[in-house]
Amino acid sequence: MYKTIQAQGKALISEYLEKTALKEGSLLVIGCSTSEILGETIGTNSAYEAAEALFGGIFPLLKERGIFLAAQCCEHLNRALVLEKEAAKAFFYEEVCAVPKPKAGGSFATACYTHFSNPVLVEKIAADGGIDIGGTLIGMHLKPVAVPLRLTQNTVGKASVLCAYTRPKLIGGERAVYHP
Repeated sequence: MYKTIQAQGKALISEYLEKTALKEGSLLVIGCSTSEILGETIGTNSAYEAAEALFGGIFPLLKERGIFLAAQCCEHLNRALVLEKEAAKAFFYEEVCAVPKPKAGGSFATACYTHFSNPVLVEKIAADGGIDIGGTLIGMHLKPVAVPLRLTQNTVGKASVLCAYTRPKLIGGERAVYHP
């Protein structure tokens, strides 16, 4: 089962990166309910092994492209985010003090915290894109103009997947000219 989750995570992130314009230095937020991946109700069956498998499928491809991963914690940590300290510094995000655990922060956030080389938590971000696995409500962490993105890999385990990327605001009215 965990090999399937890892393969689905890899397919998901591969398709996402293929269909978006995320560049090196971009920030991608991922919210994940391992309970939902296992077919349970969100928040009822946190599964660290599932989170580890998903992380193993996703993170290497992001790291290879120089894209920063932000892992959203659950509501017990007020949806704080786990980042590499390098990313927090690059985006001028203020660190907060907490350490996620599977039932207080969530298993995916815990896996990221465990595997990042220098993890920190921050309270809020404005990400360039996002992936919501299992209905974790990541929208609050995206830049203002989020564009929905449908992927063929629209599940991980039994959890539904919703994706978005962001674009700059279009301003200026009918006489404005926009770059492609």
